[in-house]
Amino acid sequence: MFKTKQDFIKKIHLLISICIVVPVAFFYGFNPAFHFDIQLQTVDEHNFFKAIMGIYLGFSFLWLLGLFKRNYLRMALVTNIIFMMGLGLGRVLSFFLDGTPTFGYQFGTFAELFIGCYGIWVLTNKNTSFAKK
Repeated sequence: MFKTKQDFIKKIHLLISICIVVPVAFFYGFNPAFHFDIQLQTVDEHNFFKAIMGIYLGFSFLWLLGLFKRNYLRMALVTNIIFMMGLGLGRVLSFFLDGTPTFGYQFGTFAELFIGCYGIWVLTNKNTSFAKK
């Protein structure tokens, strides 16, 4: 997974993302009320959260492939950037439209934007094999 310092720099945010997104996926899919103030009432609501779980697990699997298979690394980086920036920017929009959330969501917003920006840096840094030199 991390054979060199360069590998570590390119991939660490993928590993961090997997370690956070997989458990959150299972909370969304099976017990959102455990961590969130959400009470699902209908089959459609349960179905919606299982679909979110599936999206999270699907992307996590792609990021895992990127950690171990060189052919998937660039795709894993790009999807991680889109995933994290999408979540982070959606939460920023919510700050303006809905108000300030609890500390956990504020921290999550910062972390998602940080990981997304880190991924952009990895793809564009002249010292990585992804950037045009």
